[in-house]
Amino acid sequence: MRTLQEKVETVFSKNTFFFNNKEFEQQYETRINAIANILKNLRCTIQNHPLSPELIFDTIRDNENGLAAILALTGLSNELFKRLLTAISIIEDESLSKLVHKDKWGFDLTKNGKIQEFSDSRIAKLIRDNDNFLKGIVNLFFQGASNSILIERLPLFELRKLSVSKIGFDINELLDTMVRYKEKGSYSGQAENNAEFIIKNLLSDNDILFQSGDLPKLIESEGSKKRRMDFIIPNKTSPAVIIESSYLSTTSSGQGDKAKTEGGIRSLLRKYYPKARFIGIVDGIGWYVRPGDLERMCGAFDDVFTLHPEEISRLMSFINEALGS
Repeated sequence: MRTLQEKVETVFSKNTFFFNNKEFEQQYETRINAIANILKNLRCTIQNHPLSPELIFDTIRDNENGLAAILALTGLSNELFKRLLTAISIIEDESLSKLVHKDKWGFDLTKNGKIQEFSDSRIAKLIRDNDNFLKGIVNLFFQGASNSILIERLPLFELRKLSVSKIGFDINELLDTMVRYKEKGSYSGQAENNAEFIIKNLLSDNDILFQSGDLPKLIESEGSKKRRMDFIIPNKTSPAVIIESSYLSTTSSGQGDKAKTEGGIRSLLRKYYPKARFIGIVDGIGWYVRPGDLERMCGAFDDVFTLHPEEISRLMSFINEALGS
């Protein structure tokens, strides 16, 4: 058995720094080159012919990586694109449905009463087999940014990517795409861009006292099972309402673990803080398409709210009632 120091020394002395599979890297370079070539050809065509929906339609339909090329040109990630299609499938709005020809997609997104998420394979099949679906995708890039429902639902940071000028290789739009790509991580990580920030301001604006952190009884009695709470109202000593926030715009296998964790916390709170009400802010398309995890998540809380204005109003009423206001 090697010593701890020997193990640590192995990591330092034999570190690869940036591991990569050479064979995989070469294969992926082939994909990158294919997408770049599609864009080069598209740009040459646009220089000699007017940009049209038909041209983009043909580009996506006739090239295996055609959609990937258009997404790269606009800066719209594949993950967000799939979430967007799922949301469009769910939203009932005449103008949006007409824009994307939704009534002609020819399939039901629900299975056994539950929403099925769009996958890469489903999208590829629809592009091959259903011209109306592909026309709807093209319309998103040409007209999506002016649709009132998408303006309301999509963050401006992402909505701006649905710009026909980007597809036309406008230099200013290409620079915009580069900047948005570079700033994506920073944008997503900003405190002002998450649900906790909204709730914090809401509580502060309504003069509701709160704290965040670990609850003393859990620290004292449960040790490793303790959990930092997002909002404890009015304080850690005598909590009346405990809020956990989970806004997800993407999906991951970790959602099941998060739901399980919240269920365990609920049991601890019932034991040590039986008078406290444990509620969740659960929102985002990421939960919408994971109904099993969503059910487990909701089951962990005494009540669940979203960031919808009507739900925010209901949340305030709930808190005031719990505080006896």
